[in-house]
Amino acid sequence: MGRVRLPAPLGLLCCLLLLPGGSGGRGTPQGPWEEEGGLWGRAKYEAVKKHLGAVGALSKQYWQYLACKVWHEGCKEEEEEKKESSPGPGWSLPLVGQDYLEILSTWYCGFGKCCKTGDCRIINNITGLEADLNGQLHGQHLAKEVVVRAVRGFLQSPRPQKALVLSFHGWSGTGKNFVARMLAGHLYRDGPRSDCVRVFISLFHFPHHTYVDSYKAQLKKQISETVQLCKQPLFIFDEAEKLHFSLLDAIKPFMAQYDNKDQLDYRRSIFLFLSNLGGNAINEVALDFWRAGRAREEISMEFLEQRLRLELLEPAENGYARSHLLEENVIDFFVPFLPLERRHVKLCARDAFLARGLPYSETALEEVARMMVFVPKEEKLFSAQGCKSVSQRISYFLP
Repeated sequence: MGRVRLPAPLGLLCCLLLLPGGSGGRGTPQGPWEEEGGLWGRAKYEAVKKHLGAVGALSKQYWQYLACKVWHEGCKEEEEEKKESSPGPGWSLPLVGQDYLEILSTWYCGFGKCCKTGDCRIINNITGLEADLNGQLHGQHLAKEVVVRAVRGFLQSPRPQKALVLSFHGWSGTGKNFVARMLAGHLYRDGPRSDCVRVFISLFHFPHHTYVDSYKAQLKKQISETVQLCKQPLFIFDEAEKLHFSLLDAIKPFMAQYDNKDQLDYRRSIFLFLSNLGGNAINEVALDFWRAGRAREEISMEFLEQRLRLELLEPAENGYARSHLLEENVIDFFVPFLPLERRHVKLCARDAFLARGLPYSETALEEVARMMVFVPKEEKLFSAQGCKSVSQRISYFLP
């Protein structure tokens, strides 16, 4: 078993107590008044007494510094004490305890919010994101590739020119929200609950178009406050096609090229738009490939992107078509989510069983898939709901 290493003041105190004659050693004397040549002797006693006094003073300074460093309490008193007190001979805190405090405060930050902003809890675990996408996101080879490549490149850039803007498109239940939550979970230690993450649902947060001017002011204020709080915020807009076009145009400056040095810097922000728009074009491509006997993994971004853009511009009532996001190329990547086949639904069912710690069989997975509705009517190839409601359906198999 490895040795336990104590923080400096505590380790020093233990060492002193283990000295011959100390309370942790053998041969404890009757008192410090023994002769000079005895086990302790006056000189040794005075020396140890002096060192123990130094340890006590150091421990007070040590924990006062810790309270300031981690809990932000007593910082003013610590500064005043530093000015008034003269440094002891060889017992300054930076030399003995500073490194330990850095380690301890970092460890504490892993469990509690120890800073005034959300920055100390940014983790940017792209390796973990890639691994979880590969293991848990089924049937979406394009989404996996584009999301990992876009986010990794953005985070590795020392000075991005603008915020990263991703637009997720596809049928309901294909994984758009799932990937958004997974992204939040790997960028921030607190995941979607992080102070750095703001989620807006169109019909919930902005239900009435008559109040759109008020919504614009509130939305811009909330984005600015989040950027002030966290240098790398994540903004998620669900049901983005239902956003009023003027709301999209109102937040466009936060996503466009940064050219104003006198205001907040939004270039480290990430914007996600989740939309069912484009699902028809994506599904048609996937169906054409299947009918041609080609694997869905052969579908490329180049093949899909142009058809996706055309569909986004078609219905004039959606916010994308009427806003300036598309024509000014504010969106960096359009991320297509393909329709899910029976085999993908069975994988989702398997994951749902495992998540609840339940055993499963191939028969049970097939039965879950059989409960779902598949389209088109002739081929019955794609799940009309994707993997949505799969986790609820396994309740039928509980004893």
